[in-house]
Amino acid sequence: MPRLFTGIEIPAETARDLADMRGGIFGARWMEPENYHVTLRFIGDVDARTADEIADILDEVRRARVKIAFERLDWFGGDRPRAIVAKVKADPALMDLQAAQERRMRRLGLPPETRNYMPHVTLARLRSTSPMAVADYFHARAGLRAAPFDAPRFVLYSARDSVGGGPYLVEAEYLLG
Repeated sequence: MPRLFTGIEIPAETARDLADMRGGIFGARWMEPENYHVTLRFIGDVDARTADEIADILDEVRRARVKIAFERLDWFGGDRPRAIVAKVKADPALMDLQAAQERRMRRLGLPPETRNYMPHVTLARLRSTSPMAVADYFHARAGLRAAPFDAPRFVLYSARDSVGGGPYLVEAEYLLG
């Protein structure tokens, strides 16, 4: 069974900018820059027939290119930090692209996403990292400087069943434009 999700790939130049944020925090498992992406819709483990249906229904999505611009470094998990992320500005076109995919996944009978969509790139997964260590990490950084870009496409990714972090394979691509 493939584990699927949709996302926007990060160009090499922007990935290099994001990779400059790596290091300096105990308990971090840093993502490899070639695995950076902006998740649009996590789908999960599905059978081959459902995977084919997903690939087909995503072909219906017709949207303009999406501008990806970064706001700041942040973390998920509150008092129990679990990830360091680069937050992406919630551009209306990006939010519309995500919502269009959510509607199509529900039409296929997949369960709805229960969390509010917050576009981001995961830079590191954290384990047993204190909020103070995260605060020290952010204090040591002058800020996030990553080149914005226009996304020419979104993709359907597959991932191996693991704790996350790749490698991710592009199963299908869908042009924006």
